Amino acid sequence: MVTQKQPVFLAFDLGASNGCALLGRLTGDKLEFNEIDRFTTEMVHVGNNWHWNIYRFFEKIKKGIEKSFTQANWQPTSLAVNTWGVDFGLLSAEGELLGLPFAYRDSRTDGVMEKVFQLIDRNELYELTGIQFMQINSLFQLYAMKMQNHSFYQTAQDCLFMPDIINYFLTGKKFTEFSFATCSQMYNPNKKCWDETIFQKLDIPIDLMQTVIEPGTEIGALSKTIAHDTATEKLKVFSVVSHDTGSAVAAVPARGDDWAYVSSGTWSLLGVETKSPIITAKSQELNFTNEGGYNSTFRVQKT
Repeated sequence: MVTQKQPVFLAFDLGASNGCALLGRLTGDKLEFNEIDRFTTEMVHVGNNWHWNIYRFFEKIKKGIEKSFTQANWQPTSLAVNTWGVDFGLLSAEGELLGLPFAYRDSRTDGVMEKVFQLIDRNELYELTGIQFMQINSLFQLYAMKMQNHSFYQTAQDCLFMPDIINYFLTGKKFTEFSFATCSQMYNPNKKCWDETIFQKLDIPIDLMQTVIEPGTEIGALSKTIAHDTATEKLKVFSVVSHDTGSAVAAVPARGDDWAYVSSGTWSLLGVETKSPIITAKSQELNFTNEGGYNSTFRVQKT
């Protein structure tokens, strides 16, 4: 049995094709981990659109929590979740998820970037966010729902990104973690807040967005319902670098400032970690992006 001097952490890593549950602990300078579950996270085609069945993912997460106490020698004291980037769901005034979240590969964003650039100049948008232009970005997904007068958008009170939704299901608390906020193309990394100019020019209510928290912030304890369903009341939920690439880069065993990384998963990314974003005409021309990481760092990278 692990002593209190060796805290154990439960991590859920959800990529765009599969996810896993891991128990981990630090022993000196060595990281030990134990994979306790693995599952698929493929998109589902409903009607004319691609969605994520987040309820299925959540059932797998609850099962992973159960397994961490019943089928493992290590028992965790806290858990955290990361996922792939950009996708989100919308909540009603009653706090209910309005349908399955759309998947970033859905075609509803075709041509939306050009519509957005009619309202806010693309150079200005890059200067405000430092994020490369891809039609899958959260901003274009959200504006597509506005353009199409989607019923979810009409009635939404809150926007939660994929890891936010899972943390909300676990705790009832609504927050957005820093790294995920930055990759949405709605966050200003220099002002360190959601950018009012973008929301005003696109006539999207900024009140949809949540308070941004840093990695390592305690979100809260499991709700009574989840504690009952998983037969545990011991776990606390923390934020981590909830964009999966950010978590991967945070785990790179490198020191100093003279290193770079290549991250290969659904996408292959090449970049460096910096203390501040690099937002210049040249970085825009080369289509570099600036995404937040651990300890207020930034991943300056290219897809």
